[in-house]
Amino acid sequence: MKRHYLVSTIVLLGAISTFAQSGGELRFCLRAEPKTFNPLLVEDEASETIRYLTGGVLVRVNRLTLKAEPELATSWKVSEGGKRIRFKLREGLKYSDGTPFAAEDVAYTMQQLMDPALHSSTGDAFRSAEGKLTTNVVSAKEIEIDFPAPVANLVNLFDTVAILSAKSPQKEMAALGPFYVAERKAGSYLLLKRNPYYWKKDAAGKQLPYLDSIRLDIEQNPEIEAMRYKRGEVQLINTVSPAIFEKLSADNASVRDAGASTDTEQLWFNQVPGAPLPVYKKSWFASTNFRRAISEAINRNDLARIVYRGHAVPAIGIISPSNKFWFNSDLKPHAYDTADALRRLQQDGFHLQGETLKDKAGNAVEFSIATNAGNRARESMATMIQQDLKKIGIKVNVVTLDFNSLLERMTQSYNYEACLLGFQNVELDPNSQMAVWLSSADNHQWNPNQKSPATPWEAEIDKLMRAQAASGDEHKRKQYWDRVQQIAWEQEPFIYLINKDALVAIAPAVKNAEPSVFRPQTFWNVETLALAH
Repeated sequence: MKRHYLVSTIVLLGAISTFAQSGGELRFCLRAEPKTFNPLLVEDEASETIRYLTGGVLVRVNRLTLKAEPELATSWKVSEGGKRIRFKLREGLKYSDGTPFAAEDVAYTMQQLMDPALHSSTGDAFRSAEGKLTTNVVSAKEIEIDFPAPVANLVNLFDTVAILSAKSPQKEMAALGPFYVAERKAGSYLLLKRNPYYWKKDAAGKQLPYLDSIRLDIEQNPEIEAMRYKRGEVQLINTVSPAIFEKLSADNASVRDAGASTDTEQLWFNQVPGAPLPVYKKSWFASTNFRRAISEAINRNDLARIVYRGHAVPAIGIISPSNKFWFNSDLKPHAYDTADALRRLQQDGFHLQGETLKDKAGNAVEFSIATNAGNRARESMATMIQQDLKKIGIKVNVVTLDFNSLLERMTQSYNYEACLLGFQNVELDPNSQMAVWLSSADNHQWNPNQKSPATPWEAEIDKLMRAQAASGDEHKRKQYWDRVQQIAWEQEPFIYLINKDALVAIAPAVKNAEPSVFRPQTFWNVETLALAH
């Protein structure tokens, strides 16, 4: 790995701002209650929003340029082939409660993050090999971090690591970011207030952020959210469904298509050995032929055309073709072919009896697809999949659950058969998907937390993911990641359905907004957002 050394003076962000009036309260919605306020344990979108708005990070990846920019660190140096990174930190910084920031806070955060007992998906991205991380506090403003093996894309990974205070009595609630959580009414709203100690200033020397506060109303119903946007009660919608996009556009509301996103929507079957499911259904779900047949029986073009009103394309695999460098261009979309789907099923002893598909033991093929209630697009996709699979004799039941209940089934009781959800790919680099593709990871959704790989192909993916994470050669990493994509395409533990466009709504009153296709699309530059008065 090349040695990278980056130095900067204090960043003056206001040079890009066209409007620098301070004050006011920005309002937008969360689709669910945050699961955690500990930034090291973030896995859901609501918690990630809070982390982004309140967390101070050493390095921030600019959502337009995709380049790492200095934040709490003024400079960094990667050495030892990617095993070591040394940060120089800004001086005189404080948390939102006034507690001073120092190198020991970085050491404390990294030790917490990489503690296996924490089960942090953020920490999983740094795990390229077994072994312990070590930290060396060189001085109050300089720290060295050593990993047991080289970590690919090391600098950019720190974009998701919010630095905790080792001393603040407020613990993880002490913020180094532009805002801190000031009020919370469970199930109703969160109020974030301007961090009085935030370090950034604009080009004129004015302290950022410009906004006084951000109110985050918890609203699960996108239709109500859109209605409130039209009435001016909220000023941003970070992701808009195609149907709502068209309605708002027809009403001359301010909506934008930021371009093809890297997010995925996918279906998967529960393959957890201890799941409370009939043994014969577990055998279906464990069969590659079964999964491939289901995939071929789903008309992805119809999903993109009807559900997403043309603001989506059929998905090919793990990542979107818009991620140009890392996408395996040899892969092609799975064809919609019900005849071939039935041929695959016949290889496993399935057969049609009248209009009903039965397995070799005579059990009728029937399963339920669970998805989150209130997400109209997913509910519509599940219904269309139900109709598609009926054509090959399979009965599908659609079950909608509130997100908390769905998460409980996915991660604790494992009491579900199939699930339809999406993944938000914040990072383009494959290292960010360690928490999904390692068989031992929490987010290996079809069969998480495996003590050893359940299948030979999962064992191969484990080796490939660790190899790409430890390599300093980008082209070797590309080869490893291409093979992971190929295996996933062949085995289909996730049946990828569509890649949707990044559709957003930003009220004209919000100044300095520069929407990106990468999350968080509308407020990635929140410290420079302002409201016209």
